[in-house]
Amino acid sequence: MVGFAGFFYFLLIFISLVLVLRFLSKTSLLQIFIKSWQSLIDRFHVYQFYKIPQFNGHFQENQLYRKISLYLNSLPSIEDSDFTNLFSGSKSNDIFFQHDANHSVVHDTFFSAKVSWTNQKSSQPDGIRSFVLKINKSDKRRVFRQYFQHILTVADEVEQRNKEIKLYMNLSTENERWRSVPFTHPATFDTVVMDAELKNKVRSDLENFLKSKQYYHRLGRVWKRSFLLYGPSGTGKTSFIAAMARFLSYDVYDIDMSKVYDDSDLKMLLLQTTSKSLIVVEDLDRFLMDKSTSVSLSGLLNFMDGIVSSCGEERVLVFTMNGKDQVDQLVMRPGRVDVHIQFPLCDFSAFKSLASTYLGVKEHKLFPQVEEIFQSGGSLSPAEIGEIMISNRSSPSRALKSVISALQTNAESVKGVNKVAQALTNSSSGRSVDESGEPGAVFCRESVHTVREFRKLYGLLRLGSRRKEEPLDSSSADKDGSLHAVKG
Repeated sequence: MVGFAGFFYFLLIFISLVLVLRFLSKTSLLQIFIKSWQSLIDRFHVYQFYKIPQFNGHFQENQLYRKISLYLNSLPSIEDSDFTNLFSGSKSNDIFFQHDANHSVVHDTFFSAKVSWTNQKSSQPDGIRSFVLKINKSDKRRVFRQYFQHILTVADEVEQRNKEIKLYMNLSTENERWRSVPFTHPATFDTVVMDAELKNKVRSDLENFLKSKQYYHRLGRVWKRSFLLYGPSGTGKTSFIAAMARFLSYDVYDIDMSKVYDDSDLKMLLLQTTSKSLIVVEDLDRFLMDKSTSVSLSGLLNFMDGIVSSCGEERVLVFTMNGKDQVDQLVMRPGRVDVHIQFPLCDFSAFKSLASTYLGVKEHKLFPQVEEIFQSGGSLSPAEIGEIMISNRSSPSRALKSVISALQTNAESVKGVNKVAQALTNSSSGRSVDESGEPGAVFCRESVHTVREFRKLYGLLRLGSRRKEEPLDSSSADKDGSLHAVKG
């Protein structure tokens, strides 16, 4: 009888617990209960926690943080996390999972040791994120080092398997200075229209750089290389940068100087770049002429070759300009800029390469007429000629006739501007005093300014005399591998 009463009492308790759990499951109280219970276990039980911050004390990226992120996103258990982000892959039917930094808990097992990972954001103003590992103390003593070695191995395999060049852009927010997107620019050295000899020189220079770590260290120099690409808009500088990135398989860091707060901020941005990266500053000449910029010339020079630039290796710096004549020579010296490459307006040789690439035409009866117009002073940028060819790609003859028409218009404009400029110069040649009335001056500043402004109006500065100038001296590289730029 007593046994029956005990069994009935136990059954009553069990039913009550089931009812309570069913009630709790319909509310958020169950979640509160589970979290409270887990917190109690964490406090009094045998768990240990490890934090892996995204940046170190010098605000350089913690490579372990990046590798842990790669590893966790490769785990099958990522699909069972409380919150998981879904993204489309490079192919339209690809879908991949990524842990949610704000909510998800990712569970993992290694040699029967159960661990969990969370991602936390610092309460400090810097807002740095960190991965937090939770592991039993007994398991920690048994598998800790092997587990992290396993993480690094898997992350390296994932990185090699899914190697994707990224484009990083600096933001004006304090908590997140760099944001990345896949770098999908299709340009390669094979598709870039450039003198073949020059292209081979640049390719050889980059190949030597990749193999020169010990050489640079023996010289006591930082393992980095810097390039200046200069020429009018539309001459292929951006495409060439993309080709360099693809050839090196380097991520690209595109620094927008308008979003840099001051000299110190520029240094911090450089420190947060990684090795094997291509660091790009476009339109450097425009920035240097802007007197209202928040970054000083001294800050820029330190960025290029100061002490802070030595905190990291295997980097390639690329600067672009429309022209370098007005740029302070302090910026141009070797060490700050190692290789100068000019991107001129299109000549007949480049035109033939464009016709072959865009139209599939290697020879045509209209080519002699095109060559004659180039020789008479007509010229356009490769981008302008390429756009004409794209618009008329269904009819190569129509495309070439459209190019001829555009070149003729340009040649006539150049001649007209040169005539006006010559007339204005001649009209001022009789003056023997300058603006201040002092004798001995040999030019009139007003007339020179008038000619300059007139040429700017038509965007035709330096179109004629530089057209045939070689983009790079054909002499061999100097002792440290630098390529020499042409004069001017």
